[in-house]
Amino acid sequence: MSLGLLAIFVLAKVALVWGHSAGGRGWSLEAFFWQDVLVALAFALFQWCLNRTGASPRIATVSYWALVLYAAASIPAERTLSTPMTWPMLRAARGPLADSVLTYATATNIGLVALALALAIFIPRITRQLPTKWGYLAAAGALPIVLLGPFAANRVDTLGMDRNAVTALASTSLPGVSANARDRDWRTSIYNTSSVEDLSRFSGKAKGMNVVMVSLESTAAQYLSLYGGKYEVMPNLNALAQRALVFDNAYAVYPESIKGLYSVLCSTFPAFDSQPEQYENLGSPSLPTLLQDAGYQTALFHSGRFDYLGMQSIIQHRGYQTLEDAGDIGGNHQSSFGVDEPATVTRMLAWIDALPRDRKFFLTYLPIAGHHPYATPNGGPFSGPEEIYQYRNALHYGDESIGDLMKGLRARGLEQNTLWVIYGDHGEAFRQHPGNVGHTFFIYEENVHVPLLIASPRLMPTQERVHKVVSLVDASPTILDLMGLPAQPKFQGRTLLDRSPRMALFFTDYSLGLLGLRDGPWKFVYETASGRAKLFNLTQDPHEIADVAPSNAARVRWYEGIVRGWSRSQQSYIAHASRP
Repeated sequence: MSLGLLAIFVLAKVALVWGHSAGGRGWSLEAFFWQDVLVALAFALFQWCLNRTGASPRIATVSYWALVLYAAASIPAERTLSTPMTWPMLRAARGPLADSVLTYATATNIGLVALALALAIFIPRITRQLPTKWGYLAAAGALPIVLLGPFAANRVDTLGMDRNAVTALASTSLPGVSANARDRDWRTSIYNTSSVEDLSRFSGKAKGMNVVMVSLESTAAQYLSLYGGKYEVMPNLNALAQRALVFDNAYAVYPESIKGLYSVLCSTFPAFDSQPEQYENLGSPSLPTLLQDAGYQTALFHSGRFDYLGMQSIIQHRGYQTLEDAGDIGGNHQSSFGVDEPATVTRMLAWIDALPRDRKFFLTYLPIAGHHPYATPNGGPFSGPEEIYQYRNALHYGDESIGDLMKGLRARGLEQNTLWVIYGDHGEAFRQHPGNVGHTFFIYEENVHVPLLIASPRLMPTQERVHKVVSLVDASPTILDLMGLPAQPKFQGRTLLDRSPRMALFFTDYSLGLLGLRDGPWKFVYETASGRAKLFNLTQDPHEIADVAPSNAARVRWYEGIVRGWSRSQQSYIAHASRP
């Protein structure tokens, strides 16, 4: 059975790392496979203990097949996403993602799963007849691989691929960062590298205006022509941006929608190793509550489903008087993730029509266009064999609905009295870096650098580019400042209208635990498990290719202290504030 497990783990690992290039090649074999050998040896020891105690052999058999089935079923996701399955990934893989999951059911993936199951059946049958001493010799030969494995992994950047289905699940079920509360301003840099444009002239200028906030699903800045992208995927957004503040260096806090939405609505960072349900009772003020108190009618419309990944905990009791998702909206095109965007826009305009003409409103729109599998009802203008072409069509499809909403407000005479705040909730990756697929697993620019614009035909006569580094956690304080409403001391973000420089902080814990920051031209990434640090100068190296950490040791040490201290402090804050 142990040899059967090892064969399946090796098959899965080869499928996972195929085509991956790693440094330290002399150690690659030990670095990538030592955990597979470790789990097989652990199972052998487990089986030996059962035999010694006279326990029923069924215990070993049931345990074996549980591991086999889980490892085999994980192969398609591992091949596609370049990471073993983790607890956060399993939590996310539920009903709304059914359409995405089904795209992994290719002939190759099905064949690999079948091969894994065949190995699980036949290898124990074949090796059962071997002399017992051969088993001891195999264990003795495997032991050096296990002992040298951690040393080898420190010499090879495995991107977490040294884990297998079992060790990845085990490691991500344990805390990745130990909590330690410290009260300080984590976003102030000791380096004088940030731009400090003064936008205070806009403070209070949007007083009494309606506000429409749009969170663009899976939209990275680099794919938009507004940010230098090759293709015109969002022409309506570009038109709106002609009279807007366009922030060139805006960053999501976390490359996933639900925690990201919390950071925007409540101007509070989420925490490492936390779940959205922990934020339900934090008591932090929210933007819609503050606007409701100021006399605004508030609503949130989501083309997706509120029951996904604890979203209810983020939006319930946050000041929204109207909350509607795909189940309420209906629509003409249904998917596992939600409904078509035109149906949502129609519903939003009907809600506006039902309001008294003199009633101010705060409308939040959460489209799903842009989310994998990038399905659109009518195709789109972009064609090509790569998946990124489907993604561009999805962004274009979502942009059409933004255009319909713009036209709807214009037709109702609301254009001049409406402030638009539009941002990407996070980015989307298409293997710009090894293993980087989707949005949740890394914090490269394609994952966390997002569009952010504040538009108003009445307030901004032309487009103004803002170069300073900002974070989406700053969105709510900025909206309050624009509307002349008082700042909230519990907010962790700051208005973008002031001159104070700041760093952007971000993290992910979906697979590897990664902490990062942007400070002027510098981008820093820290891996919590291995302690590896990478530093990029984005002015000279916008694609994050050349790691300059070795030649900037002092800067790396300071940045590491910031991201680790910030993460521990925030984890402690969330843990204590969420206690009943």
